[in-house]
Amino acid sequence: MQQSLPQDPLDDDLSDFTPRSITLDGVARTVYVSGIGPAVIVMAEMPGISPDVARFARWVREAGLTVYLPSLFGRDGAYPEAEAGVEVFKRACVSAEFRAFGAGKSSPVAVWLRALAALAHRECGGLGVGALGMCFTGNFALTMMLEPAMLAPVLCQPSLPLDEPGGLEISPGELAAVRKRLDRDDLVVRAYHFEGDRFCTEQRFAAYAAALGPRFEPRVLPADAANPSPPPFFSQIVGCPHSVVTAHLVDTAGEPTAAARDEILAFLVDRLTAGVPLQ
Repeated sequence: MQQSLPQDPLDDDLSDFTPRSITLDGVARTVYVSGIGPAVIVMAEMPGISPDVARFARWVREAGLTVYLPSLFGRDGAYPEAEAGVEVFKRACVSAEFRAFGAGKSSPVAVWLRALAALAHRECGGLGVGALGMCFTGNFALTMMLEPAMLAPVLCQPSLPLDEPGGLEISPGELAAVRKRLDRDDLVVRAYHFEGDRFCTEQRFAAYAAALGPRFEPRVLPADAANPSPPPFFSQIVGCPHSVVTAHLVDTAGEPTAAARDEILAFLVDRLTAGVPLQ
């Protein structure tokens, strides 16, 4: 979570977002905020807030929502180069804020993110808050459902725990509480991944389905729908179709990834506005 001026022509300066230092539970983080309307927390994938992550955040903003983009790791706005991305990944894996390995427990940073959701709801109003996590942060949107303001969770290629393909990065008690809330409030969890993703596997989606039942709404995209020329971190390190709404998205009408993006935006708008068109 480093802020700096662009170091590469392909970096994004994030100049159309307002960087705010937000302190919650005694921890200060930079959060990039932009838009008008109900709030959506967009949590970056590895190796951080890349130009593609910022592009998705702008789509959320253009849909008539306020986007909160917290800096959790990496250099903000950096184009995802391979070597630098690996270093960010290594640091995050040993950070006390994240649980990269071992199922059955939640990452401590999820508590801060729930507090951010509550703050965003107070600031933006509306029916509630949405959240979208990707890859390393994919499951956080589910854990955030313990915050009453959260109404619309989206899990894109949730990849933790890294060492258990069928494991879930959430404690059994929290998972039971989330399922109870989904049933009580008639809510659903949307989840997306590519066929053959070696980080977000079919086994993991099966585990979500077993735990959440009909409240879990999975979407599986064909592997050949992925952008064949993603940035170096994804082509050289990830090495498989993975990032549904960012690096592997093909922004062309009729493409499965573009359709998934549009479906996610419609889901967020519908859940947070009860279908009332935004002005």
